[in-house]
Amino acid sequence: MPPKFAVVAPVAAGVTADPVWMTQFARHLESCGFESIVAVEHTVLLTEYSSVYPYDASGRVDIPADCAVPDPLELLTFLAGQTSTLGLATGVLVLPNHHPVVLAKRVATLNALSGGRIRLAVGMGWLREEIEACGAPFDERGRRADEQIDVLRLLWSDQPGGATHSGEFFQFAHAACYPKPVSPIPIHIGGHSRAAARRAGRRGDGLQPLGVAGAELSGLIALMRESAERAGRDPDALELSLGHLVPKVDADRAGRLAELGADRVVLAMPPVTDIDEARDMLSACAERLGLTPCR
Repeated sequence: MPPKFAVVAPVAAGVTADPVWMTQFARHLESCGFESIVAVEHTVLLTEYSSVYPYDASGRVDIPADCAVPDPLELLTFLAGQTSTLGLATGVLVLPNHHPVVLAKRVATLNALSGGRIRLAVGMGWLREEIEACGAPFDERGRRADEQIDVLRLLWSDQPGGATHSGEFFQFAHAACYPKPVSPIPIHIGGHSRAAARRAGRRGDGLQPLGVAGAELSGLIALMRESAERAGRDPDALELSLGHLVPKVDADRAGRLAELGADRVVLAMPPVTDIDEARDMLSACAERLGLTPCR
């Protein structure tokens, strides 16, 4: 089966907080047959930081601190009202920045209002200064994230008497959280560490290890599957999302990613600011991939 194709909104272009631009972009994705749009997150960016960005040899993120980076769930909620079938995904939401009780409410609301179109891809974050600005302990974010995922799933489940949880980081009793999701909300784990692969196997619905290839990727996939089996879960039920570029991907390249096990290819956009140029780029990409012709 060929993979699905998602496209990341070009946050570095500074256009993702423009409602007209983003409406046209999302509607064009939908008309071209792409599966989903992906919104990234930075609650804050820092004018000065010592953390090392792990996805670029420079160690620096290519988004300036004054770039308008909208809240991904607010952006996706807006786009849900501008589209009808396009999937809505975070990629990734920085989980340590969020209290899970509040996050459960927000994501379930988006799920209900969009007719079940949300996919929640979460990451542990790399920018210590951002996470600490949001009040979370950076060095405990892994253990905290495991509990956050458990809390999300608990509050989304049917609990007639209200949900009760007593954990290391979060506690509540008899909490009724509505609306409930109209369909199960998949939680995918973003990251290229072994901890991310283990977390995907034990608790997630998929792994999104962008920027990894070769033996390292094979090892992460194997570890995810092994971790799922040890947790009594079906490894074949977990999805794998791999990355490529909108201007470069074609059917052959996508096919090779599918051979590696990709269920979805997450495509990065260059920092395009002209919406006509962006639409032309997406149309050409869709044609190369054999998707539904764009209107």
